[in-house]
Amino acid sequence: MIAGSLSMAAAILLAFLRIPLAFSLLAVSVIGIGLAINWNIALQLVPLTVSDAVLSYDLAVVPMFILMGNVISKTGIAHDLFRAAYAFVGNVRGGLALSAMAACSGFSAVCGSSYATAATMAKVSYPSMKKYGYSDELAAGTIAAGGTLGILIPPSIIMVVYGILTQTNIGDLFVAGVVPGLIGLAAYMVAIRIIAALDPSHAPRGESTPWPEKLRALSGVWPFLLLFGLIIGGLYAKLFTPTEAAGMGAGLAILIAAVHGRLGWSVLRTIIIDTAYTSVSLYTVLFGALMLSKLLTLSGLAAGVLGLVEATGLEGLALIFVIMAVFLVLGCVMDSMAIILIFVPLFAPVVVSQGFDLVWFGIIVIVVTEIALVTPPVGMNVFVLKAVLPEVPVVKIFRGLVPFIIADVARLALLIAFPALTLWLGSTVG
Repeated sequence: MIAGSLSMAAAILLAFLRIPLAFSLLAVSVIGIGLAINWNIALQLVPLTVSDAVLSYDLAVVPMFILMGNVISKTGIAHDLFRAAYAFVGNVRGGLALSAMAACSGFSAVCGSSYATAATMAKVSYPSMKKYGYSDELAAGTIAAGGTLGILIPPSIIMVVYGILTQTNIGDLFVAGVVPGLIGLAAYMVAIRIIAALDPSHAPRGESTPWPEKLRALSGVWPFLLLFGLIIGGLYAKLFTPTEAAGMGAGLAILIAAVHGRLGWSVLRTIIIDTAYTSVSLYTVLFGALMLSKLLTLSGLAAGVLGLVEATGLEGLALIFVIMAVFLVLGCVMDSMAIILIFVPLFAPVVVSQGFDLVWFGIIVIVVTEIALVTPPVGMNVFVLKAVLPEVPVVKIFRGLVPFIIADVARLALLIAFPALTLWLGSTVG
């Protein structure tokens, strides 16, 4: 247990120091298992873990969803979604921000990446908001907060990672994420309307769009509806597995882009290279996380944490609130993926011992990591946005995010207090 504790401390320290997560987790896990058990076992576990993961059918879902997201991102289809949203609500005070939020939710629903959503929508919607006199706080805050929807509205890469780490059905996680994701979207839109009402200078009215143009703009929505309907509808109806859904989604995204005439050879080459690079990066991180899970088990640290929790007398929702408080504090100083990879394997046995559903726990953990993406001092979505919009000060982005963080905390409390909001849709499938 001592070796496991020291290894966990080392993993957290390396994450704070921004050392590449894949190498940090692998090195810490091998050294920890070597000290706790045996060096030969530690070295033999590396190729066994890698081969088991590579040959896993479930893990094939990762590159397919990344490919689908890259196709949508790099072929300009996101512009069509924003234009359609703006056509209907652009003339309302705060309408451009509402359009950007709606576009973020639609784009993230088929992209699965918060970073890609924030970066893409910054290029698509920020120039329009500045053109009509929106404040930097509201414009940047809307995009950064909207980007966080990418890890909750399915399909989501981080849901896949959580499912693999906890052996939870990925399809169940996808279905369970729909209602909380829609609640988050609604809460963000309410926050925008409140900001616009309290201080109209933040959100001037846009131009009104004639009905013929509104109807033409709707033509940009059907690719997103088709992809989302195929993936979630197919999973809901139990027509295919998440891996099959990912493959069909990627193929359909390529077909849609080709029909639109936006998929030249140079674009396709860029998409494939980016997909391969991102997939390999994520795979290596997962290998390290799986090794860390083995370390937690073999060193007795997971059992020790479970015993410590039982000794405190905490149980039920009180324990869940404490765990969420730990995640929220960690989110202020660590990347969300690092939190999932390091701490979910540690807390999952504790949650199971208390009789909680791992699907429900996964959704509220993902909501916490959403908050982590926009809270200082790390706030990875903020720095992604800063890289795309260097003229906007980081302080203004964080200031604009305050109303959205309040909405997120309220949603987290709601999902913890009423688990049925998360599990109802999945139970109807059953």
